[in-house]
Order: sequence, then structure tokens, then C-alpha cells
Amino acid sequence: MSEVAIIDYGMGNLRSVAKGFEHVGARATVTSSKEEILRATHLVLPGVGAFRACMDGVERLGITGVIREFIESGRPFLGICLGLQLLFEESEEGGLHRGLGIIKGRVKAFPVDMKDPVGAPLKVPHMGWNTIKIRKKESRLLKDIPDEAYFYFVHSYYVVPADKDCVLTTTDYGIEFTSSIEQDNIFGVQFHPEKSQSVGLKLLENFSKLR
Repeated sequence: MSEVAIIDYGMGNLRSVAKGFEHVGARATVTSSKEEILRATHLVLPGVGAFRACMDGVERLGITGVIREFIESGRPFLGICLGLQLLFEESEEGGLHRGLGIIKGRVKAFPVDMKDPVGAPLKVPHMGWNTIKIRKKESRLLKDIPDEAYFYFVHSYYVVPADKDCVLTTTDYGIEFTSSIEQDNIFGVQFHPEKSQSVGLKLLENFSKLR
């Protein structure tokens, strides 16, 4: 059975993520213990709220090195929502703030003047159901998940990877943005799989089965 560690740094709906993994047969532990993190078979970094506050929370726990050590071990890692954004070098949310720098690129704000296809203004944050366009058809994370599947989003910022080869899916909301990434054993999703009903549970199941 997969042992999924979900990092508790004071940000995010951690119990709903844990329940999602438990529903698909994985054992999930919400923890800030370095020892428990390094014992896990899979690691999840969730997050909601402001980029700087989340980064401060991770640094306050002293686990940035542990996250790197886990990733370097080759075991599967998943960042959810702000957990995806923290993987990048920097974010322009509330000024310019440094991230973990594991993935090269930046987190940017949605333009303020976005419009839908008929010209109506689009609200920020991008909130609600939207579709994904799969760029890596062979991805094991998206096994049995169809192109144009709907996932649940809540965010005002989006990631811009320097290397487009890591883009797993894109989504349209005024602009086309990267909605998930895959680079070796590193995965990250801007949407919330734990809030995305059966298709989100399938993604969590796929992640828990990665080796």
C-alpha cells in the first residue's frame, strides 16, 4: 500500500486531500515531521492562500531541504494549487518573492482585462470548473482521464515554466495557461483534484500507484 505524506505547514484543506487518497486505497498521513516525510512512498505539497505566507510556512518548519531530498530520491511528488506554484523560482504575487526553485520559471498574475470568447469580462480569481488540454498523452498521472476533462480551479496566479517540455496540461481562461506539469518524478496541478469529483479521485489514484 502506498504511504502518502501530506505536508502540514498551516495552509490548505489538508483533511480533504487525505480523505481523497484514503478513498482510492492509499494510506495518507498529514504531517510536518521530517522523519515521516522521508519514510513515505509519495509526497504531496498542498496549499491555498498567499504565496509568501505559504513559503514562509515551509521555511519556518525547516523542511525545504527535506522536500528536495525526497524529490532527489526519485519518489513521486505532487504539488497541488499553491503547492505547484511554490516549486517555481519566484512569484510576482504581492511583490517578487522567492520560491523553492525546483522548477525553473515564474508565477504570474492573470491580466486584469481578460475577456471570454464573446467579449464579456472575466473575473479574477479564476474560480469553478474548467477543462484541461492534455499535452503529454502518455502521462501516467492522467491514465484513463480524457482530454477536455473538467477540474475545479480557484486561483489568481498561474505558472510560466521556462522549459515548456514540462507542461502536462493547459487550460483556457482569457489566456491559455499551464494547468499542470510533469518533470521526471515531479508533478504539479493548479486545480484541486480533491474537489474535482470522480475525475479528481482518479488522478489521486494514479499518483498513488506511481513507482
